[in-house]
Amino acid sequence: MDKRTTILEEIIGDVAAELYQKWYNAVPEEQKTEETSAAIGNNARETTLFVIQNFMNKFNLAAEKLKDK
Repeated sequence: MDKRTTILEEIIGDVAAELYQKWYNAVPEEQKTEETSAAIGNNARETTLFVIQNFMNKFNLAAEKLKDK
């Protein structure tokens, strides 16, 4: 199977990494553990995917409404 990354997957990965870093930097040093890092990483990926999917759905719906006018 081809393992090339799509542009959208690359964008999602980049945004998730930036969100992870923002959240991780806000954690006090004494609370930074591997478990904390993993949880923040999972949340960043899930949140990024959720936001981008919802944005795309709303954008496409608005585009369809404009197309029908």
